[in-house]
Amino acid sequence: MQSGNSVFSRLDVKKYILKKNLKRDLPSSIVVFLVALPLCLGIALASGAPLFAGLVTGIVGGIVVASISGSQLSVSGPAAGLTAIVLAAITQLGTYETFLLAVVLAGGIQLILGLLKGGTIGNYFPSSVIEGMLAAIGLTLILKQFPHALGVDSDFFGDESFFQSDNENTFSAIGNALSHLSLAAIVISGLSILVLIVWPKLKKVSMIPAPLVVVVLGTVLALVFQGTSYSLDAKHLVEIPVVNSFSEFTALFATPNFSAIGDSKVWVVALTIAIVASLETLLSIEAVDKIDPIKRVTPTNRELMAQGAGNMLSGLVGGLPLTSVIVRSSANVNAGGRTKMSAIFHGVWLLLSLLFIPGLINMIPLACLAAILLVTGYKLTRIALFKHMYHKGWDQFVPFVVTIIAVLLTDLLKGVAVGMLVSIFYLLRTNMRNPYFYKIQEEGNKKNIRIKLAEEVSFLNKAAIQVVLTNIPKETNVIIDGSNSRYIDPDVLETIFNYKHNAYTKGIIVSLENIKEQYTVPKLNNKVIEEINR
Repeated sequence: MQSGNSVFSRLDVKKYILKKNLKRDLPSSIVVFLVALPLCLGIALASGAPLFAGLVTGIVGGIVVASISGSQLSVSGPAAGLTAIVLAAITQLGTYETFLLAVVLAGGIQLILGLLKGGTIGNYFPSSVIEGMLAAIGLTLILKQFPHALGVDSDFFGDESFFQSDNENTFSAIGNALSHLSLAAIVISGLSILVLIVWPKLKKVSMIPAPLVVVVLGTVLALVFQGTSYSLDAKHLVEIPVVNSFSEFTALFATPNFSAIGDSKVWVVALTIAIVASLETLLSIEAVDKIDPIKRVTPTNRELMAQGAGNMLSGLVGGLPLTSVIVRSSANVNAGGRTKMSAIFHGVWLLLSLLFIPGLINMIPLACLAAILLVTGYKLTRIALFKHMYHKGWDQFVPFVVTIIAVLLTDLLKGVAVGMLVSIFYLLRTNMRNPYFYKIQEEGNKKNIRIKLAEEVSFLNKAAIQVVLTNIPKETNVIIDGSNSRYIDPDVLETIFNYKHNAYTKGIIVSLENIKEQYTVPKLNNKVIEEINR
């Protein structure tokens, strides 16, 4: 009887939490929907895939992945970082249906990675690099959306790479935009930014999401400019496929070509997608957890399995590969989202908009959506963040800045890889400097030197210890104390024993205290292992 009551109480708690957060999740889901819609279409276009494929991917990412995922704020969908891989893969494999098979297989590989606890890789991304990645995404949003805010939509909406599909780069695109201004787009984006700043401060109306007001305002202004010399062209508006009947809707779906499962090229593409998508997801999850106001921690292995299930379904119904996407996720956080219901609802809105109101959606100007992303970008790269990282010291600030510059000049994965290398350099330097505590005592004409080793002494510490031992003066008593050490690397032990063996030639007497001839790597207790594997 008691267990039955506990089940009901848990259900009541879940219902209470859902109801309590619905007033936040519902408005934020609309914001995420408005941000995701043009991104889904733009990424599909840049990938050489049907526009419908981008929307299907967003729907699967919203409804399916969010339902399985343990993350409360992450939003999944087609990723700009995969466009080059997808475009090349479709060309290489010959047909889109064969490419869909690779997407299904990639999802299966991700499921296996999750089961094998591959998500723990995400725990090794340094905080400074994740902060740098977030700031770089913010700056990228500002730089990339600025031309759209001015009415120049030559590249696809959501392009994150430095070198764009229209043969421009991030900076030359801004210069080009300044010479091809659209007054209507400038008015719409300018007023939209003003509304996004002022509206939340008006308490009486703040319950209505500012981005929703911006979209309504932008659509009305676009209609006002229609018929004038400043009217917006179709390329300046959202453009989703118009479906007039259910049969037309079902005809848009594509299915994988399973007869190509023996083709080695399909498996190479699948493995490439699985690895890149998994890395982007883990990076995004780490970043989202960092900006979560409640500071919840996402189980990364479960996330990989959720992404795998999503990619398998996306491939089966004609969609693109999906990942957790930081732009959508950060928009979700900034809009006040609290639980995964925000991501699920955004997937529902994508589906309903495609089925029932495509004509209305196609009236929304890209300029007002660019304004939403400009404000989101600013919130990710505030001046206060740079000050905070600077005060944490050079070992945190340098990798932070390098990551920002590298992401801006390349793309997300390459930039993070460069930041990781710089962070590892500082990690190695720190490890080399802190392997021991050094104390000198003088007794008459002789010096007694006690070298107290750290708890963990790895091979990275070998060089620092060797330098100290080499510089010890002649006629000295040396005590090397390992009483605090749980582990000493074999290379370091060899250095210590060799020094003890040869020190007598300099008149140095070496004593070893609590140093064993061999150490085993310390094992984690079962409770810690269970926490890691969750």
